[in-house]
Amino acid sequence: MGMTVVEKILARASGQQAVKAGDVLEPRVDLAMSHENAALVINQFLEIHKDTGLEPKVWDPSKVAIIFDHRVPAESPKTATNQKKIREFVARHMISKFHDIRGDRGGICHQVLPESGYVRPGYVVVGTDSHTTSHGALGAFAFGIGATEMASVWTLGYAVNVVVPATVKVEVSGDFPPMVGPKDLILHLIGKLTAQGANFRVIEFHGPTISRMSTSGRLVICNMSVEAGATSGIVPADAETELYLREEAGVRDPIVPVLPDTDAAYERTVTINVGGLAPQIACPHTVDNVHPVDRVAGKKIQQVVIGSCTNGRLDDIAAAAGILRGKSVAAATRMLVFPASARVYQRALERGYVADLVRAGAVVMNPGCGPCLGVHEGALGDGEVALSTTNRNFKGRMGNPTAEVYLCSPAVAAASAVAGEITDPRKGA
Repeated sequence: MGMTVVEKILARASGQQAVKAGDVLEPRVDLAMSHENAALVINQFLEIHKDTGLEPKVWDPSKVAIIFDHRVPAESPKTATNQKKIREFVARHMISKFHDIRGDRGGICHQVLPESGYVRPGYVVVGTDSHTTSHGALGAFAFGIGATEMASVWTLGYAVNVVVPATVKVEVSGDFPPMVGPKDLILHLIGKLTAQGANFRVIEFHGPTISRMSTSGRLVICNMSVEAGATSGIVPADAETELYLREEAGVRDPIVPVLPDTDAAYERTVTINVGGLAPQIACPHTVDNVHPVDRVAGKKIQQVVIGSCTNGRLDDIAAAAGILRGKSVAAATRMLVFPASARVYQRALERGYVADLVRAGAVVMNPGCGPCLGVHEGALGDGEVALSTTNRNFKGRMGNPTAEVYLCSPAVAAASAVAGEITDPRKGA
């Protein structure tokens, strides 16, 4: 029996000829990523080395990446002190893949990693963030781990007790209708699978629609695979992957795709034709509470957020700017836009998208995670309703358990900001 993409990656990383779902391995790690929670990892790392009498050393500083993105700029003395601690650790251990709060190379970790060329097909990528699944868009096996596990990786260079996950194959066909895209696809899939439908599985994406999809779109669908419970989402590397790594990330090294065998064993196959797909909305308070936009159209909204590791890339901002150009955000609605990285922000400035958004009444923030997790910028008031391109809408997710969060695409968000209520963007197209 052949192997899936992730089985092949794990076999290589574990030095084995073949592995299968259920095997327990200790794969070598190609990239270990943390953000501000690296402060917790440092504590655990030092604890591991406390009684050895040896100077603590990271196994390979070139394979560690740390990006400040969740609370930038620091919103409290505690955060600022933790960031100071991380900077000192980075300097001591000569970690070069460090992205501080800067206007030239900062941003959200799940955008900075791919655009910097840190992720390649076939890599094993671990991160102290559940949306590390994003990097499956480049053909890597990428998954989230805790701070203690990451301290172990920093010490050993491999992940311990990794269970080879079963794989769900998703075949996507058809052409997206106008104002419908990858965010609508993944919301529809999560609604179809449910929030636990892919628990401890990998979702492997295939089909002509995926082949035509940009890396930006692939990052969206892999990012939100975790919302169906998946350990990771993955798109087998292809010509689009190489194009992105060469032209966007500046990679010059050989790029070797890892492809599934024709007789790979999948737990199940899900087929979706996007030709008739409408814009989708995830309603409070679960990501799998998904409906076509018409089911909730007319719902008044007080805040719209465009950005995050899911939908803060240049094409997302361009889509929003195109809808808002020459229009105005409704008087009773606030609109916040968070570019995913400094590079995205700079290009949005150069192409006039930021000017379009500001003229319409949006507030463009610095790159970062912003209100997505409810700890910094853009908190909601009691009983308020937010419409967001982020990836989670659990109660209290954006900082207030009495508020409601609806999830959508940038097109829906922009059209709704103008109307002041949830709106089908196709009606104004």
